[in-house]
Amino acid sequence: MTKKRTINLDPIRTDGWFERLGESVGSFQTLCEVLGERFFAFSLITQARVSSLAIDRYDSDNSIVEFSFAGLGDPDDEEPERVGVVEFRRRVVARLVTPEPPGPPASSVGTDLDAVQRHIGPRLLLLAPLYGYGLRQLTVEGDTSRLLIEHEDATEAVTVDELRKLLLSHVHEDLEQGTQRSSGTAIDLNQVAEAEKAAADGRWERVVQLLGSWTMPLSIYWRTPEGQMLQEAARQRIAEGLGLLGTACSKLGDAAQGEEVLRLAVQYAQDGAAAPAIFLRLGRMLLDSNRPGEAIGPLRRAAMLRGRATDQRAAHLALADAYRARSSRLSALAASLAAADAGATKTELAAVTAWVEGELGEALARWRKLVSA
Repeated sequence: MTKKRTINLDPIRTDGWFERLGESVGSFQTLCEVLGERFFAFSLITQARVSSLAIDRYDSDNSIVEFSFAGLGDPDDEEPERVGVVEFRRRVVARLVTPEPPGPPASSVGTDLDAVQRHIGPRLLLLAPLYGYGLRQLTVEGDTSRLLIEHEDATEAVTVDELRKLLLSHVHEDLEQGTQRSSGTAIDLNQVAEAEKAAADGRWERVVQLLGSWTMPLSIYWRTPEGQMLQEAARQRIAEGLGLLGTACSKLGDAAQGEEVLRLAVQYAQDGAAAPAIFLRLGRMLLDSNRPGEAIGPLRRAAMLRGRATDQRAAHLALADAYRARSSRLSALAASLAAADAGATKTELAAVTAWVEGELGEALARWRKLVSA
Protein backbone atom coordinates (compact mmCIF):
# COMPACT_ATOMS: atom_id res chain seq x y z
CA MET A 1 0.00 0.00 0.00
CA THR A 2 1.36 3.45 -1.01
CA LYS A 3 2.06 5.70 1.94
CA LYS A 4 0.48 9.16 1.93
CA ARG A 5 2.92 12.01 2.51
CA THR A 6 2.13 15.62 3.47
CA ILE A 7 4.58 18.40 2.63
CA ASN A 8 4.34 21.78 4.36
CA LEU A 9 4.47 24.54 1.71
CA ASP A 10 5.18 27.46 4.04
CA PRO A 11 8.90 27.56 3.06
CA ILE A 12 8.02 28.13 -0.64
CA ARG A 13 4.92 30.32 -0.28
CA THR A 14 5.23 33.58 -2.20
CA ASP A 15 2.61 35.68 -0.40
CA GLY A 16 3.32 39.40 -0.85
CA TRP A 17 6.11 38.97 -3.42
CA PHE A 18 4.70 41.66 -5.70
CA GLU A 19 4.21 44.18 -2.88
CA ARG A 20 7.75 43.56 -1.58
CA LEU A 21 9.11 44.18 -5.07
CA GLY A 22 7.37 47.55 -5.11
CA GLU A 23 9.46 48.67 -2.15
CA SER A 24 12.67 48.35 -4.16
CA VAL A 25 11.62 49.52 -7.66
CA GLY A 26 11.52 53.29 -8.13
CA SER A 27 9.16 53.26 -11.14
CA PHE A 28 6.88 50.60 -9.61
CA GLN A 29 3.85 52.86 -9.10
CA THR A 30 4.07 54.36 -12.59
CA LEU A 31 4.30 50.95 -14.22
CA CYS A 32 1.31 49.74 -12.20
CA GLU A 33 -0.79 52.76 -13.20
CA VAL A 34 0.03 52.59 -16.91
CA LEU A 35 0.29 48.84 -17.53
CA GLY A 36 -2.24 47.82 -14.90
CA GLU A 37 -1.14 46.35 -11.58
CA ARG A 38 -1.97 42.73 -12.45
CA PHE A 39 -0.49 43.00 -15.95
CA PHE A 40 2.75 44.40 -14.59
CA ALA A 41 2.87 41.40 -12.25
CA PHE A 42 2.19 39.09 -15.23
CA SER A 43 5.08 40.71 -17.11
CA LEU A 44 7.42 39.91 -14.23
CA ILE A 45 6.23 36.31 -14.07
CA THR A 46 6.77 35.83 -17.82
CA GLN A 47 10.10 37.70 -17.75
CA ALA A 48 8.94 40.48 -20.05
CA ARG A 49 11.56 43.20 -19.69
CA VAL A 50 10.10 46.69 -20.18
CA SER A 51 12.90 48.92 -21.49
CA SER A 52 10.92 52.12 -22.10
CA LEU A 53 7.44 53.56 -21.70
CA ALA A 54 6.06 56.48 -23.73
CA ILE A 55 3.15 57.63 -21.58
CA ASP A 56 0.05 59.30 -23.01
CA ARG A 57 -0.89 61.62 -20.14
CA TYR A 58 -4.53 61.84 -21.25
CA ASP A 59 -5.21 58.11 -21.69
CA SER A 60 -2.71 55.58 -20.37
CA ASP A 61 -4.16 52.90 -22.69
CA ASN A 62 -2.67 54.86 -25.61
CA SER A 63 0.85 54.66 -24.14
CA ILE A 64 3.59 52.77 -26.00
CA VAL A 65 5.62 49.99 -24.35
CA GLU A 66 9.01 48.82 -25.57
CA PHE A 67 9.79 45.36 -24.21
CA SER A 68 11.28 41.95 -24.88
CA PHE A 69 10.83 38.49 -23.41
CA ALA A 70 13.78 36.68 -21.89
CA GLY A 71 14.66 33.35 -20.38
CA LEU A 72 12.78 30.97 -22.70
CA GLY A 73 15.61 30.09 -25.09
CA ASP A 74 14.11 31.69 -28.19
CA PRO A 75 16.52 34.21 -29.83
CA ASP A 76 13.55 36.11 -31.31
CA ASP A 77 12.41 36.92 -27.79
CA GLU A 78 15.47 39.11 -27.28
CA GLU A 79 14.36 41.51 -30.03
CA PRO A 80 12.58 44.51 -28.49
CA GLU A 81 9.05 45.32 -29.64
CA ARG A 82 7.06 48.58 -29.46
CA VAL A 83 3.33 48.09 -28.97
CA GLY A 84 0.40 49.84 -27.31
CA VAL A 85 -0.50 49.04 -23.72
CA VAL A 86 -3.56 46.98 -24.68
CA GLU A 87 -1.51 44.86 -27.11
CA PHE A 88 1.20 44.48 -24.47
CA ARG A 89 -1.38 43.03 -22.10
CA ARG A 90 -2.46 40.51 -24.73
CA ARG A 91 1.14 39.46 -25.41
CA VAL A 92 1.96 38.98 -21.75
CA VAL A 93 -1.17 36.92 -21.07
CA ALA A 94 -0.53 34.79 -24.17
CA ARG A 95 2.92 33.98 -22.77
CA LEU A 96 1.50 33.40 -19.29
CA VAL A 97 -1.04 30.79 -20.41
CA THR A 98 1.57 28.86 -22.41
CA PRO A 99 2.18 25.56 -20.57
CA GLU A 100 5.28 25.46 -18.42
CA PRO A 101 7.85 22.69 -18.84
CA PRO A 102 6.54 19.69 -16.84
CA GLY A 103 7.98 19.22 -13.39
CA PRO A 104 8.78 15.91 -11.68
CA PRO A 105 5.82 13.54 -11.24
CA ALA A 106 4.14 13.22 -7.86
CA SER A 107 5.66 9.82 -7.20
CA SER A 108 9.20 11.22 -7.36
CA VAL A 109 8.60 14.28 -5.20
CA GLY A 110 10.45 13.99 -1.92
CA THR A 111 11.56 16.58 0.59
CA ASP A 112 13.56 18.58 -1.97
CA LEU A 113 11.82 21.97 -2.06
CA ASP A 114 13.12 22.71 -5.56
CA ALA A 115 11.42 19.56 -6.83
CA VAL A 116 8.22 20.54 -5.03
CA GLN A 117 8.31 23.98 -6.68
CA ARG A 118 8.79 22.48 -10.15
CA HIS A 119 6.02 19.94 -9.53
CA ILE A 120 3.52 22.73 -8.73
CA GLY A 121 4.97 25.18 -11.26
CA PRO A 122 6.81 28.46 -10.55
CA ARG A 123 4.14 30.51 -12.35
CA LEU A 124 1.32 29.08 -10.24
CA LEU A 125 3.26 29.82 -7.07
CA LEU A 126 3.54 33.47 -8.15
CA LEU A 127 0.01 33.78 -9.53
CA ALA A 128 -1.79 32.33 -6.51
CA PRO A 129 -1.16 35.24 -4.07
CA LEU A 130 -2.17 37.79 -6.74
CA TYR A 131 -5.71 36.43 -6.45
CA GLY A 132 -5.69 35.77 -2.72
CA TYR A 133 -4.98 32.06 -2.75
CA GLY A 134 -2.64 30.68 -0.10
CA LEU A 135 -0.96 27.30 -0.62
CA ARG A 136 -0.74 25.49 2.70
CA GLN A 137 0.41 21.94 1.97
CA LEU A 138 0.91 19.32 -0.71
CA THR A 139 -0.36 15.79 -0.14
CA VAL A 140 1.27 13.07 -2.26
CA GLU A 141 -0.06 9.54 -2.57
CA GLY A 142 1.46 7.38 -5.27
CA ASP A 143 1.10 9.09 -8.66
CA THR A 144 -1.37 11.70 -7.45
CA SER A 145 -1.00 14.93 -5.48
CA ARG A 146 -3.40 17.46 -4.06
CA LEU A 147 -2.88 20.99 -2.83
CA LEU A 148 -4.60 22.38 0.25
CA ILE A 149 -5.40 26.00 -0.61
CA GLU A 150 -6.92 28.84 1.40
CA HIS A 151 -9.13 31.51 -0.09
CA GLU A 152 -11.43 33.95 1.72
CA ASP A 153 -11.36 32.00 5.02
CA ALA A 154 -12.16 28.71 3.28
CA THR A 155 -9.88 25.76 2.56
CA GLU A 156 -10.11 23.30 -0.30
CA ALA A 157 -8.06 20.40 -1.67
CA VAL A 158 -7.43 20.59 -5.42
CA THR A 159 -5.06 19.07 -7.93
CA VAL A 160 -2.34 21.13 -9.57
CA ASP A 161 -4.28 21.10 -12.87
CA GLU A 162 -7.44 22.29 -11.11
CA LEU A 163 -5.53 25.14 -9.49
CA ARG A 164 -4.00 26.07 -12.85
CA LYS A 165 -7.43 26.24 -14.53
CA LEU A 166 -8.82 28.29 -11.66
CA LEU A 167 -6.01 30.85 -11.75
CA LEU A 168 -5.97 31.11 -15.54
CA SER A 169 -9.73 31.78 -15.51
CA HIS A 170 -8.98 34.82 -13.33
CA VAL A 171 -6.22 35.85 -15.74
CA HIS A 172 -8.62 35.69 -18.72
CA GLU A 173 -11.16 37.80 -16.82
CA ASP A 174 -8.48 40.43 -16.21
CA LEU A 175 -7.50 40.34 -19.88
CA GLU A 176 -11.09 40.87 -20.97
CA GLN A 177 -11.40 43.91 -18.71
CA GLY A 178 -7.98 45.20 -19.72
CA THR A 179 -8.72 45.13 -23.44
CA GLN A 180 -12.45 45.86 -23.72
CA ARG A 181 -11.98 49.64 -24.10
CA SER A 182 -10.15 49.14 -27.38
CA SER A 183 -13.25 47.63 -28.99
CA GLY A 184 -15.39 50.75 -28.66
CA THR A 185 -15.28 54.12 -30.38
CA ALA A 186 -11.81 55.57 -29.96
CA ILE A 187 -11.49 58.95 -28.30
CA ASP A 188 -8.02 60.19 -29.22
CA LEU A 189 -7.29 63.22 -27.06
CA ASN A 190 -4.26 64.04 -29.18
CA GLN A 191 -6.70 65.18 -31.90
CA VAL A 192 -7.68 68.16 -29.75
CA ALA A 193 -4.39 69.92 -30.53
CA GLU A 194 -5.05 69.63 -34.27
CA ALA A 195 -8.64 70.78 -33.77
CA GLU A 196 -7.36 73.85 -31.88
CA LYS A 197 -5.15 74.77 -34.84
CA ALA A 198 -8.05 74.30 -37.25
CA ALA A 199 -10.33 76.47 -35.08
CA ALA A 200 -7.69 79.21 -34.90
CA ASP A 201 -7.67 79.27 -38.71
CA GLY A 202 -11.48 79.27 -38.91
CA ARG A 203 -11.57 75.79 -40.48
CA TRP A 204 -14.66 74.65 -38.60
CA GLU A 205 -15.41 71.79 -41.02
CA ARG A 206 -12.05 70.29 -40.07
CA VAL A 207 -12.93 70.54 -36.38
CA VAL A 208 -16.12 68.56 -36.99
CA GLN A 209 -14.19 66.05 -39.07
CA LEU A 210 -11.75 65.47 -36.22
CA LEU A 211 -14.13 65.47 -33.26
CA GLY A 212 -17.61 64.91 -34.70
CA SER A 213 -17.80 61.28 -33.53
CA TRP A 214 -17.22 62.19 -29.88
CA THR A 215 -20.67 63.30 -28.76
CA MET A 216 -22.59 60.05 -28.43
CA PRO A 217 -19.90 57.83 -26.85
CA LEU A 218 -18.89 60.57 -24.42
CA SER A 219 -22.48 61.27 -23.37
CA ILE A 220 -22.84 57.55 -22.57
CA TYR A 221 -19.41 57.29 -20.96
CA TRP A 222 -20.18 60.19 -18.60
CA ARG A 223 -22.98 58.14 -17.03
CA THR A 224 -20.71 55.19 -16.23
CA PRO A 225 -18.64 54.75 -13.03
CA GLU A 226 -15.49 54.91 -15.17
CA GLY A 227 -16.60 58.26 -16.59
CA GLN A 228 -17.19 59.68 -13.13
CA MET A 229 -13.73 58.52 -12.00
CA LEU A 230 -11.89 59.84 -15.07
CA GLN A 231 -8.59 61.55 -14.33
CA GLU A 232 -8.79 65.34 -14.08
CA ALA A 233 -6.36 66.08 -16.93
CA ALA A 234 -8.20 63.79 -19.33
CA ARG A 235 -11.61 65.16 -18.28
CA GLN A 236 -10.52 68.75 -18.89
CA ARG A 237 -9.02 67.89 -22.28
CA ILE A 238 -12.25 66.16 -23.29
CA ALA A 239 -14.14 69.31 -22.24
CA GLU A 240 -11.84 71.46 -24.38
CA GLY A 241 -12.41 69.19 -27.38
CA LEU A 242 -16.18 69.25 -26.89
CA GLY A 243 -16.04 73.04 -26.53
CA LEU A 244 -14.34 73.33 -29.93
CA LEU A 245 -16.85 70.93 -31.46
CA GLY A 246 -19.83 72.81 -30.03
CA THR A 247 -18.56 76.12 -31.38
CA ALA A 248 -17.88 74.51 -34.76
CA CYS A 249 -21.44 73.18 -34.98
CA SER A 250 -22.82 76.63 -34.19
CA LYS A 251 -20.51 78.32 -36.69
CA LEU A 252 -21.67 75.89 -39.38
CA GLY A 253 -25.33 76.72 -38.75
CA ASP A 254 -26.45 74.00 -36.31
CA ALA A 255 -26.93 76.00 -33.13
CA ALA A 256 -29.10 73.32 -31.49
CA GLN A 257 -26.40 70.68 -31.88
CA GLY A 258 -23.78 73.18 -30.78
CA GLU A 259 -25.69 73.89 -27.57
CA GLU A 260 -26.10 70.16 -26.84
CA VAL A 261 -22.37 69.54 -27.27
CA LEU A 262 -21.40 72.55 -25.16
CA ARG A 263 -23.69 71.48 -22.32
CA LEU A 264 -21.99 68.08 -22.40
CA ALA A 265 -18.66 69.91 -22.27
CA VAL A 266 -19.88 71.73 -19.14
CA GLN A 267 -20.50 68.36 -17.44
CA TYR A 268 -16.97 67.20 -18.15
CA ALA A 269 -15.37 70.55 -17.26
CA GLN A 270 -17.30 71.12 -14.01
CA ASP A 271 -15.22 73.80 -12.20
CA GLY A 272 -11.90 72.69 -13.69
CA ALA A 273 -9.36 74.57 -15.76
CA ALA A 274 -11.40 74.27 -18.98
CA ALA A 275 -14.64 75.55 -17.40
CA PRO A 276 -14.24 79.34 -17.96
CA ALA A 277 -13.69 78.91 -21.71
CA ILE A 278 -16.55 76.39 -22.00
CA PHE A 279 -19.05 78.65 -20.23
CA LEU A 280 -17.84 81.56 -22.36
CA ARG A 281 -18.38 79.56 -25.56
CA LEU A 282 -21.89 78.58 -24.44
CA GLY A 283 -22.79 82.14 -23.44
CA ARG A 284 -21.52 83.59 -26.71
CA MET A 285 -23.42 81.01 -28.73
CA LEU A 286 -26.66 81.85 -26.91
CA LEU A 287 -25.98 85.57 -27.36
CA ASP A 288 -25.35 85.12 -31.07
CA SER A 289 -28.64 83.18 -31.27
CA ASN A 290 -30.54 86.22 -29.90
CA ARG A 291 -31.06 84.59 -26.50
CA PRO A 292 -29.34 87.16 -24.25
CA GLY A 293 -31.37 86.28 -21.18
CA GLU A 294 -30.21 82.64 -21.34
CA ALA A 295 -26.65 83.76 -22.10
CA ILE A 296 -26.31 85.72 -18.85
CA GLY A 297 -26.03 82.61 -16.62
CA PRO A 298 -23.14 80.91 -18.48
CA LEU A 299 -21.37 84.25 -18.97
CA ARG A 300 -21.58 85.10 -15.28
CA ARG A 301 -20.20 81.65 -14.51
CA ALA A 302 -17.33 82.23 -16.93
CA ALA A 303 -16.59 85.57 -15.29
CA MET A 304 -16.65 84.12 -11.77
CA LEU A 305 -14.37 81.16 -12.44
CA ARG A 306 -10.64 81.71 -12.41
CA GLY A 307 -9.41 81.30 -15.96
CA ARG A 308 -6.93 82.94 -18.27
CA ALA A 309 -6.95 86.75 -18.25
CA THR A 310 -8.31 86.84 -21.81
CA ASP A 311 -11.25 84.66 -20.75
CA GLN A 312 -12.10 87.09 -17.94
CA ARG A 313 -11.95 90.09 -20.25
CA ALA A 314 -13.99 88.39 -22.96
CA ALA A 315 -16.53 87.08 -20.44
CA HIS A 316 -17.21 90.53 -18.97
CA LEU A 317 -17.43 92.09 -22.44
CA ALA A 318 -19.96 89.49 -23.59
CA LEU A 319 -21.86 89.85 -20.31
CA ALA A 320 -22.11 93.61 -20.83
CA ASP A 321 -23.56 93.01 -24.30
CA ALA A 322 -26.07 90.52 -22.88
CA TYR A 323 -27.21 93.02 -20.22
CA ARG A 324 -27.49 95.74 -22.85
CA ALA A 325 -29.67 93.47 -24.99
CA ARG A 326 -31.89 92.98 -21.94
CA SER A 327 -31.92 96.72 -21.17
CA SER A 328 -30.32 96.11 -17.75
CA ARG A 329 -28.52 99.44 -17.47
CA LEU A 330 -26.78 99.13 -14.09
CA SER A 331 -25.75 95.52 -14.74
CA ALA A 332 -24.32 96.52 -18.12
CA LEU A 333 -22.39 99.33 -16.43
CA ALA A 334 -20.98 96.96 -13.79
CA ALA A 335 -19.97 94.42 -16.44
CA SER A 336 -18.27 97.10 -18.54
CA LEU A 337 -16.28 98.32 -15.52
CA ALA A 338 -15.25 94.74 -14.73
CA ALA A 339 -14.20 94.28 -18.36
CA ALA A 340 -12.05 97.43 -18.15
CA ASP A 341 -10.41 96.13 -14.96
CA ALA A 342 -9.71 92.85 -16.79
CA GLY A 343 -7.92 94.68 -19.61
CA ALA A 344 -10.62 95.60 -22.14
CA THR A 345 -9.80 98.63 -24.27
CA LYS A 346 -11.95 101.75 -24.74
CA THR A 347 -12.56 100.69 -28.33
CA GLU A 348 -13.93 97.33 -27.20
CA LEU A 349 -16.14 99.08 -24.65
CA ALA A 350 -17.25 101.95 -26.90
CA ALA A 351 -20.66 100.58 -27.89
CA VAL A 352 -21.84 99.54 -24.42
CA THR A 353 -20.36 102.68 -22.82
CA ALA A 354 -22.24 104.92 -25.26
CA TRP A 355 -25.48 103.04 -24.60
CA VAL A 356 -25.10 103.20 -20.81
CA GLU A 357 -24.30 106.93 -20.94
CA GLY A 358 -27.34 107.53 -23.13
CA GLU A 359 -29.58 105.56 -20.78
CA LEU A 360 -28.35 106.94 -17.45
CA GLY A 361 -27.49 110.45 -18.59
CA GLU A 362 -26.92 113.00 -15.83
CA ALA A 363 -27.23 110.41 -13.06
CA LEU A 364 -24.17 108.57 -14.41
CA ALA A 365 -22.19 111.80 -14.64
CA ARG A 366 -22.99 112.68 -11.02
CA TRP A 367 -22.02 109.15 -9.89
CA ARG A 368 -18.70 109.29 -11.71
CA LYS A 369 -17.97 112.66 -10.16
CA LEU A 370 -18.78 111.33 -6.70
CA VAL A 371 -16.60 108.25 -7.16
CA SER A 372 -13.63 110.23 -8.43
CA ALA A 373 -13.80 112.75 -5.56
